[in-house]
Amino acid sequence: MAGSGARIVFVVFDDIQSLDLVGPLEIFHAANRLTANRLSSAAAPPPYELVVASADGEAVRSHSGLSIACDVALRAEVARPGRIDTLVVAGGSGVVEARRDGAFVDAVRSAAAGARRVTSVCTGAVLLAEAGLLDDHRATTHWASADWFAEQYPDVDVDPDPIFVHDRRVWTSAGVTAGMDLALALVADDLGAQLAHEIASWLVMFTRRPGGQSQFSASLRTPPAQRSDLADLQRWMVDHPGDDLTVGALAARVGMSPRNFARCFAAECGVTPARYVEDLRLERARHLLATTDLTVDAIARSIGLSGEAVLHRTFRRRLDSTPTTYRRHFAHT
Repeated sequence: MAGSGARIVFVVFDDIQSLDLVGPLEIFHAANRLTANRLSSAAAPPPYELVVASADGEAVRSHSGLSIACDVALRAEVARPGRIDTLVVAGGSGVVEARRDGAFVDAVRSAAAGARRVTSVCTGAVLLAEAGLLDDHRATTHWASADWFAEQYPDVDVDPDPIFVHDRRVWTSAGVTAGMDLALALVADDLGAQLAHEIASWLVMFTRRPGGQSQFSASLRTPPAQRSDLADLQRWMVDHPGDDLTVGALAARVGMSPRNFARCFAAECGVTPARYVEDLRLERARHLLATTDLTVDAIARSIGLSGEAVLHRTFRRRLDSTPTTYRRHFAHT
């Protein structure tokens, strides 16, 4: 993994989640490979030098049993300040034990001090927080650990919803595959959105998701109904946000009276039909704002709203933002 580009150091420890390392690493490796294919000179250096570091430079074992060879000891990186461009701290179940290792946490803090960018994948944010690197920062982590993380580190502004968060020079991401989305965003920041798009295509990733996208789809946030007819209806609604999704129309699809349907749906799904429909439409609008050039009015009408004004009010009420502001922050450029 030698090279002479920007040095990216992946910090690992025993019982990491292997995909927290391998996913982002493959993104940066793909950037090297695709860039090399473009260049006419074989002597041109790759954009990234990829290095895996453990506390002592010895191999670590992931919590699934995968043995991971390491290139260097993290303390050796600290001894040569200015070498690290981007620090990437992996997560996994071993982070609870790793944060108790004062020398290791000190090494993470020192390595971060000399890096241009500091990032974490999943619960790797715990090590950044333990090192004091997330104090007064907005950050995210895996949704299942977010409440515990917030309790442990009250000086961190924990947002459990986004797939990744960028606050100043620190980037944190949600669990597992969100680390790949974060790495794509870093590549886009360094080398342009076109290369990031090519990498996503090369690795057969469905889309390059913007950081503001929720860790949960609306359909995952709401439990599936136990009644088969309502569960089928939920699945149909996800694919048809622009259809007539009024209570009357939905009730007719399952052969129920509107009143009985509304009562049964809320009892089984935990939300009213109107809230579920709004969640689905808002999620679809956010995706279209981030990934297309459609006008706000066209997006609103495509998801079954009467026009831009209604979508604007929904964004204000639900996200304390506007469609235009959301697009400006999260659109793929």
